[in-house]
Amino acid sequence: MDDEVLSTHKDNDRADHSDSTDRESEIISNPIPHEPPIHPKTKRRIFAFASLCLISAIIGGLTTVAAIPYIYPAKTSPLQTQTTSSIAPVSYTDNQPNFPVSEISKKVGPAVVGVSNFQSNRSTTLQVAGSGSGFIIDAENGYITTNYHVIEGAKKITVSLSDGRNLEAKVIGSDARTDLAVLQISDVSNLTAVNLGDSSKVEVGEPVVAIGNPGGNDFARSVTTGVISATDRALDLQGESSFGLFQTDAAINPGNSGGPLVNYKGQVIGINSAKYAQTGFEGMGFSIPITDAMPTLEQLIKSGVAKHPALLVSTDDQYNIYAKSNNEPLGVYLAAVTANGPAAKAGLVKGDVLTKINDAQVQNTSDLIRELYKNKVGDNVAITYLRDGVSKQVQATLGEISSTQ
Repeated sequence: MDDEVLSTHKDNDRADHSDSTDRESEIISNPIPHEPPIHPKTKRRIFAFASLCLISAIIGGLTTVAAIPYIYPAKTSPLQTQTTSSIAPVSYTDNQPNFPVSEISKKVGPAVVGVSNFQSNRSTTLQVAGSGSGFIIDAENGYITTNYHVIEGAKKITVSLSDGRNLEAKVIGSDARTDLAVLQISDVSNLTAVNLGDSSKVEVGEPVVAIGNPGGNDFARSVTTGVISATDRALDLQGESSFGLFQTDAAINPGNSGGPLVNYKGQVIGINSAKYAQTGFEGMGFSIPITDAMPTLEQLIKSGVAKHPALLVSTDDQYNIYAKSNNEPLGVYLAAVTANGPAAKAGLVKGDVLTKINDAQVQNTSDLIRELYKNKVGDNVAITYLRDGVSKQVQATLGEISSTQ
């Protein structure tokens, strides 16, 4: 396996192709399985927090979310739906009315779709290898967003609409690093798109609704309710989608990935994509905030490719097991540095241990990616690192890595 293609999870639906412990700090592939929840990692990272993250499970389709009972206003302001091609987030104002779940279901439900992933079996016949969910973000052009892991490896993709139509969809663009993908259907008649909210305004305790296809089309557009349990959660998953997540007490099931998490104003605020699946734990689902996802989705629609800032290094978090045992500072161990890349040009070499990006501490690869993704390609960042036990600092100009690499 190329040093820049890393696997942090094993997929239940296909063989794992690498036993390498190296992880590339900007290249995240093989993110999350699209059918059953993923099992605990078999990698040897056994410290407590990592083990909690390792048992995070992806839901193969849409995540249905549960919201607590709420006091509803009189039905004097009908919930509006979007039927145009604009995918810009609508303005978020506190004086917008809250709607009953039944009204949200009626208006948002038609924009939720089922996504089937067809792959070749041993006889080369195409058959459904997994299913998930998605939702229409642009009715005029037939654009649908879902998770990358829902359509990963597909030879054919079909979309089931609320009116009973089953249409073949093409992939406009996909990005493993953010676990996002955009599909397009050619028949755009009578489509309804969601309204997008501003996920930066979301607060803990806010009631939410999820509509999706747990278990496939037999349970299409199932509705559950819940609250935002926490914001800015980080999991040991792959890509940008592994941090800054919403946590919700939703009922998460296979088939829910890619579906919308909706506030009580009828606006999509997240894309459901993961769950915590350890025995004895319930109500721990995770969603990618829609405001964080939109820049990538817009890139995919515009060019079919998403680009991210990068240092172009490979890392190995096994170093932290050694560091803890020897009372050494935690950090990001550089297992390889790409020649002529941003890190190499800044003077970093194999064996250096990164401890800060600008003023933020980085203690593992997920921390590093998170801090890098706060910047843009071409930005200068200050990197603090250890070499031979001595702390040093350099400036690096971030390079670029795309979803096609």
